[in-house]
Amino acid sequence: MRESAGHPADENSVVPVSPAVSESRPVRKSDVTADLVSRLIAEQFPPWDGLPVRPVEVDGIDNTTFRLGQTMSVRLPSDRCYIEQVDKEHHWLPVLASQLPLPIPVPLARGGPGCGFPWPWSVYRWIDGDPATAENIGDMVQFATDLADFLIALSAIDPSGGPGPGSHNFGRGGPVAVYESETQEALKALQGHIDTELAAEVWRAALTSAWPGPPVWFHGDAQPGNLLIRDGRLAAVIDFGISGVGDPACDTTIAWTFLPPDGRRAFQERLPFDRPTWARGRGWAIWKAMKVLVGALQDDPEDAAYTTGVIEAILSDHLAAA
Repeated sequence: MRESAGHPADENSVVPVSPAVSESRPVRKSDVTADLVSRLIAEQFPPWDGLPVRPVEVDGIDNTTFRLGQTMSVRLPSDRCYIEQVDKEHHWLPVLASQLPLPIPVPLARGGPGCGFPWPWSVYRWIDGDPATAENIGDMVQFATDLADFLIALSAIDPSGGPGPGSHNFGRGGPVAVYESETQEALKALQGHIDTELAAEVWRAALTSAWPGPPVWFHGDAQPGNLLIRDGRLAAVIDFGISGVGDPACDTTIAWTFLPPDGRRAFQERLPFDRPTWARGRGWAIWKAMKVLVGALQDDPEDAAYTTGVIEAILSDHLAAA
């Protein structure tokens, strides 16, 4: 099961949120334990005191997540750079939820610093499902079109007042050029490991256009770990931490990081994007894949092999689109 959380139903009603306070001292992810969460709940949300707290089976990087009782989860930022996402999600997820074709996380309460934890944190409704894998998806083409339809619905929601690119989402929705220096460093480091000349061409193509229309809502991290599967179908989308309004090209990257060729074609045909948007999407994908590969080559051969395959898919798609 993955994070998101369920309605308190038999476990009391929604609890008033705690005040917005944050501190800046560092926190190790290993220090964020079920015992800490139990103490935070007891201190700040007494009606939920005594409910069992246990780690989720598959956790993320940006947050540490625990299941609270049977119908809720608790998400705590794993670094101060993710603090802004707490209030963003509490404000915008209820607005988005009623306008989307699939369930998304619903915030129930906002916790504040306490018990040695220095930052705000959240209680959400639990959503049943397992992170997407090649094994638990019944039909990859159906999955690709379901995801595309979700992203289309998301992009159709009124973006007025929505959060544009910024520190809360590391520039998602803005020009991919924000990662120019990282990309150039990765190209140098990967000489002899990938076709860096072609990768540089992919990157240059991504820099030559901008989203031509008004800003639209995007998820920002539509990747398998945030896509929940039940009975072989896409059942929910979670973790809107780097969502925002702007250029939706960043939501195309799953085409190369996860989808097989037939799923990729279905995804590309379903989304109403022009060629420059797909080129910017390949730019987002090649930047991240090269960055991951630089690290994986040092200590993770399995991930290095997988990421090299992702890069090859991006390069092949670039050539096909030329």
